[in-house]
Amino acid sequence: MNAPPDRAAPLAEFDEAAARRRAKKDWLRALERTSNVTSESNRTLARIVDEKARETPEAPALVGEETSLTYRALATRIEEVAGWAEARGLAKGDCVALHMTNSPEYAAIWLGLSRVGVVVALVNTQLRGASLAGVIDACAPKFVVADHEGTIALREAGLDRLETTEPNEIACCIGAAQNVVSSHVTLSDVALLVFTSGTTGLPKAARVSHYRIVMWAEWFAGLMDARAHDRLYNCLPMYHSVGGVVAVGAMLASGGATIVRRAFSARMFWTDIAQSGATLFQYIGELCRYLLARAPDNPPQHNLRLICGNGLRGDVWEAFQTRFAIPRILEFYAATEGTFSLFNVEGKPGAIGRTPPFIAHRSPTAIVRFDIETQAPQRAGDGFCLRCMVGETGEAIGRIDGARQGLSSRFEGYTNAGESERKILRNVFEPGDAWFRTGDLMRQDSQGYYIFVDRIGDTFRWKGENVSTSEIAALVCAIPGVADAAVYGVAAPGADGRAGMVSLVVGDDFDLEVFARVTARDMPAYARPIFLRLCKGLPTTGTFRLQKSELQADGFDPTRITDELFVLESASNGYRNLDAPTYDRIMSGAMRL
Repeated sequence: MNAPPDRAAPLAEFDEAAARRRAKKDWLRALERTSNVTSESNRTLARIVDEKARETPEAPALVGEETSLTYRALATRIEEVAGWAEARGLAKGDCVALHMTNSPEYAAIWLGLSRVGVVVALVNTQLRGASLAGVIDACAPKFVVADHEGTIALREAGLDRLETTEPNEIACCIGAAQNVVSSHVTLSDVALLVFTSGTTGLPKAARVSHYRIVMWAEWFAGLMDARAHDRLYNCLPMYHSVGGVVAVGAMLASGGATIVRRAFSARMFWTDIAQSGATLFQYIGELCRYLLARAPDNPPQHNLRLICGNGLRGDVWEAFQTRFAIPRILEFYAATEGTFSLFNVEGKPGAIGRTPPFIAHRSPTAIVRFDIETQAPQRAGDGFCLRCMVGETGEAIGRIDGARQGLSSRFEGYTNAGESERKILRNVFEPGDAWFRTGDLMRQDSQGYYIFVDRIGDTFRWKGENVSTSEIAALVCAIPGVADAAVYGVAAPGADGRAGMVSLVVGDDFDLEVFARVTARDMPAYARPIFLRLCKGLPTTGTFRLQKSELQADGFDPTRITDELFVLESASNGYRNLDAPTYDRIMSGAMRL
C-alpha cells in the first residue's frame, strides 16, 4: 500500500516534457493489454473473472457495505445467475432489465446474465412514473430483476404486468452455463443496454457489446497501472457505464477490488476513503467540486495514488488536487455509444485529453466548425465540413469505420434506428464517409490538448455573440457566496437570441452588489447574466449533471417561480427585484434588456 501523500508539500508546476515521458509508458501499457482483444474471441469479462478465481480465489473482488464477494464467490454467483437464465428459458438476445441500487450483487447479476447471451438493460433508479415506463417499454424485457426499492418504483409506474424477480431468488443450476458460453457468446455480441442521461432529451438505450466492455476494462486497467493490491472506490451509479462497467471491469481485469458504495455521501466520503484503504477513486467533476466546496478543515490521511474520471473543470482541478493531496489525476472524455475517447494521461489541468500520434489511426477524431443558429456543422461551397483551426471552437466528431468491425471505432448505436441515424454525420470530408456526432463543443490548443467548451444546446446566442454556459458558470462559481450555479438562455420578447439567466445556490455571505460588480468587471457585456434566480438547490441527474430543462421551462416568470428573482437594470448597472409589474414591462417591451 502506498504511503499517505504529504499534505504539506505543494504540488509541482506542470512539467509538459516530464509528463509526456511518463504518459508514454501508460499508453504503451494500455495498448499491450488490449492488443489481443478481438471481436471473435469468447473471453468475456465473466470468463476473465473465472481466470482470476482460479489464480487468487480468496482475493476480494467486490467490497460492499454489507456484503462482499471474493473472486471465487463472484465466479460462483455468476454461474448461478447464468444457470437461472437458462432454466427460465432465456435465449441469446433476450432482454432482462436490472433495476437495483449499487451493490456487489449488481455486477454479479449482469455478468451472469450476459454470460449466456442475455442483453441486460441497466435501468436508472432515479426514474419514476412515465419516465420509468418509457425506458422499460424501450427495451421490452422478458424479466425485470429488481430489489425492494425497484419493485416499488415499478408498481408505482403501473408496470405490475412485468414478471419481476428479486436478486435473492436467483440461485439454481450452478455450472449450467459453463458448457455453452464458449460456443455461442462472443465479444461481438451485445451485452448491455445503457441509457443516456437524458440531459438533452429523452434517455436513449445505447448498445454495448462484450467487446467494448473488455476493451474498456483492459484499457483503463492499463492506463491506471491497476494491480492486484489496488482498491478502487466507486460511489457512482452502477446503471451508467462509468460506475457500473469501467470502475468494476478495470479492477476485475487486474485482479484488484472495487469498493462499491450505495451512493455518494459528502459527510462520510473522506473517512470512508481512508478506512476502506482505497488507492484509486472513480470521480465525476461535479462530485469533486461538491467535495471542494464542503471540504473539512482536516480531512483524514488517505492512500489514494490516482483518481480517474471525467468532467473536472480547470478552475476546480488544481484546488482539489492541492487541498486533498491527490498525486495524480487521470481525466478522460468518452460517451457510452461513442467511437472515440480522449485521455489526459499527462495530467494537464483543465484538459480532457489528447491523442498521441502513434495511436491517432485507431479512432480518428476531428473538430468541425459549428453554426449556433442552425445547430449544425457548417459546410463549405463543395458541401464538405470545415475543420477548425487551433484554438477555434467547434463540434467534436469521431470517424465511424464500418469496414473494420472489430475496432472500437464501430458505432453500435441505439435500439431506436432513427436515434442512431441522427448521431451520424455523413459526407463530412469525402463522399460516403461517416462520423459520430458527440454533441459537444471543444477546441484544441497548440500542444494538441482538447478543451471542453460546452454541450450543444447549452451554448446560446445573445446580441450576435455566442455565450458558453460552462465558461460563465465557472466565472460565477468563483464569486464569493456562490455555492452552485446553472447558466442557460431564456427567450425574451423582441430580443435577438436568448437572454442569459443563472440560477444560484448561495450562502449567507452572498452579496448581490458584489455579484453585480464582479460580473461587470470579468465578463463581456453580452455574456453577463440578465436574470438571476436564487434557489435552495438545483435539479441534477443521478451522476450530478445539471438538468436545466425544468429551469428553462420556468423562465423568469414570477407567477411560476417562488424563488427570489432579479433582473439586470441598464440604468444602474445592477440587479433589482423582478416582480410582476417589472415582468409585465419586460414582456410588453417597455423595459429593454
